[in-house]
This record gives sequence, C-alpha cells and structure tokens, in this order.
Amino acid sequence: MAVTAQQIAALRAKTGLPMMECKKALDEAGGDEAKAIEVLRKKGMAKAEKRAERETKAGLIESYVHTNGQIGVLLEILTETDFVARNEEFKGFAHDVALHITAAAPKYVSKDQVPAEEMEKQKEYFLAEMKDSGKPAEILEKIIEGKINKYFEEICLLNQPFVKDPDKTVGDLLTELIAKIGEKIEITRFARFAIGE
Repeated sequence: MAVTAQQIAALRAKTGLPMMECKKALDEAGGDEAKAIEVLRKKGMAKAEKRAERETKAGLIESYVHTNGQIGVLLEILTETDFVARNEEFKGFAHDVALHITAAAPKYVSKDQVPAEEMEKQKEYFLAEMKDSGKPAEILEKIIEGKINKYFEEICLLNQPFVKDPDKTVGDLLTELIAKIGEKIEITRFARFAIGE
C-alpha cells in the first residue's frame, strides 16, 4: 500500500519528526499510523541507547512556581551542547517536566536512585500484606514485582505517567526528545518545595 503525503504530514504533525523518518515508519507499518508511531518509538529508544555513553556538559536549570505560590520546583536537565540547551523544544520539555514534578511530587529521578533500604522496607511491607493470601511462592513473587513497579510509578519521575499525556511516561517523552534532537539528554536532579511540607 502506497503511503500518501497527507499520512506523512499527519504523522509529522503528531511526532515532530522529519518527513523521511515518518515516511519510513509508515512504509514499515503498512500505512497504519498507530503502528508507525510504535515503530518510531522503538527507533527512538535505539537512538537513545546509542547516545547513552556520551558526556553531558551543557544544560539548564528550570524553575516553576505554581500560580498559587505554594509549590515550586528547581530542575536540572543536562545535554551535550549549549546549542541544544538554548533550543526552544528543549526548554519547553524542561518546563513541562518541572510542571509535572509540581503536580505529581516524585521523590527520585529514576529507580536506580531509590535507596536499597527503602526498597527492602517496601518489599517487606508487600510481603506482610500478602502473607495470608495462600498463594504459591512464585505467584507471590510476581505479585510483589508488580507492586514494586507500581511503587516506582508513584515515586520515580521517569516512571510516572506524564500529567499532560498519561499514555506516556516522562521517560518516554525524554526518549522521544533524544531521538528528535539527536543528543544525549539527562534529567539529573530536582528539588520540589511546598509550603507546609
């Protein structure tokens, strides 16, 4: 099936990716836009993995104070070059992430920042919660693994569903931006302040 210019333009409008990338994805997906988006997402992940070893020397500090003046966020996002750090799309992403942190209140950037002691306490809590369930050990293990993943969604920024588009995580948006811009980008740290907390 031949892919039309309208299909390519529609996919480009949704993803912001170059026309040729959109055309290749639509060709690969047989003209199905949803499948093409998945193809692009997988390619973006591959591109992001290739850039993982690069060094980030530039970036910006984004601040956001909620309109009521009661909650604020400082966020550090790094990238490879100053050119990207000044890019409007990069700045927009930083602003959206700061806004997300204000609303979702994560504790950590990623699950590898969660202290081992906290993870052990959480596992013990889930085990105690499930001990009288009568389920076999291997089933219990899978249930607890699911609960741990759900816990990461609550406390880790990159695992949280994005407040403006819950179908994607913040990590998915980061991967998409890396694929689009072509440089390594890292959310390194943040501080969230709320009156009374």
